[in-house]
This record gives sequence, structure tokens and C-alpha cells, in this order.
Amino acid sequence: MTTTSSRTESPFKADSTASNRCGFTLMNNQVGTIVAEVLGRLDNVTITHLPSMIRVDGVGRFDVVYADIDEAAGEEEGWFDAAEFEESMSTHYGRMVHLDDRTIMFANPEDAAEYLDFDLKPLR
Repeated sequence: MTTTSSRTESPFKADSTASNRCGFTLMNNQVGTIVAEVLGRLDNVTITHLPSMIRVDGVGRFDVVYADIDEAAGEEEGWFDAAEFEESMSTHYGRMVHLDDRTIMFANPEDAAEYLDFDLKPLR
């Protein structure tokens, strides 16, 4: 009689391949809900509402346009900015670039090179 052992592969195994994803978590409050509502309209962004936070995950690149958040909140232009965003956000993955009018999330550092002053040319 032959016995075979079958093992189920762990969903927690290490995987070093690029995911092409970026994102952040927001506080589950009024501001976080508005930001999630606006970003949820983007085709490449998925919003997950959890009890104490809101998870925002994107593919490739997505922009948090401050004027869009102002409008959705019913606030005057300039109410939502990088400081307000940082106050609502708790953690992020991928590259994050703050500009005057938006925050850009990049899955791949090479895509953010021009904003980060990152030279893609190899050293000789």
C-alpha cells in the first residue's frame, strides 16, 4: 500500500515578484470616507472598508487630486491638501509623491523617477 502526502501551499509564502500595486490605509472617519468615495470612482482603484480603517489599493499609478476631495466634501478649494491627507492616512506602500495640487501613488519606483530625482541610468 502506497501513501502519498499532499501539502497545500501556504498563502503566506514569500513572493518577491513585483505586484504592480500601491496604496494606503485611511482612518475610517468622515475625511477618510470622502477620500475613499472619490478614489473609488477610478477604474484601477479598489476600496475595502474595514471596521477601523479604509484600505485603498491601486494598480500602476493613481492620483489623489485635492480639488476633487474639496468638491466631494463641499469645502472651498484648498481645504484638502498634503497635510490633511497625511493626517487621515496611516500607512502606505509603493512610492508616494506630494505635489501642490495632488498626491501621486506609484507602484513602481521607475515610474516615479522624474519626481524623485532618481537616475535610471546605470553607473559605470
